[in-house]
Amino acid sequence: MSRTYRALAALLSYPTEPLQAEASEIAAVLDAEALLSPAGREALSGLLDDLARGDLYEMQERYVGLFDRGRSVSLHLFEHVHGESRDRGQAMADLITLYQEHGLEMSPGELPDFLPLFLEFTSLLPPAEARELLAEPAPILRALADRLASRDAGYAAVMRAVAELAMAPAAGASAVPDEDPDDLAALDAAWEEAAVRFGPGEAMDGCGTDRLRTRLRAATRDAAAAA
Repeated sequence: MSRTYRALAALLSYPTEPLQAEASEIAAVLDAEALLSPAGREALSGLLDDLARGDLYEMQERYVGLFDRGRSVSLHLFEHVHGESRDRGQAMADLITLYQEHGLEMSPGELPDFLPLFLEFTSLLPPAEARELLAEPAPILRALADRLASRDAGYAAVMRAVAELAMAPAAGASAVPDEDPDDLAALDAAWEEAAVRFGPGEAMDGCGTDRLRTRLRAATRDAAAAA
């Protein structure tokens, strides 16, 4: 089990008082396991300092403004893979089954493709398998890191760290076009699109990591080709 994956999952989660209290422990875990490069760990110090000593309400407002104002930096992986397509529902169902097979329980109302939850899941896997699975959405992780770099240095550092563990390529790919975070009218229009359908999609025999990898590989190839 890798505690680094869990630490990064925590840093990408909504700020709370318990999370603030764990800031020093998160830093210690990252240093102790040393899965990230020294530069990657150093880049996280700003967000860790903010988390430990910053105003909680300001951090919560910052988090919501960053991740909930548009789709281009959404922390839901399948947003960047399937968008609003029917395939997203089947991919969600596959991922829920995979979590259940490994004993990971989801909170009520939580979506399985939420990146912090996905990182929690990878932390339960053997190191080689965790890296292999995390590498599948690597182009998406790189796209998120690049987009966050122009919006928020602290969270960009976390996403760069995740991309580092995924051995992400230099160029990212996402099915969601980048947005101007200050163009509120465009952001509102993006959220007015049709709701995601979570019914069954195309038939595909079997379930598990192989099926999930097949979907992620195909989707990231399509996104890269369209970029």
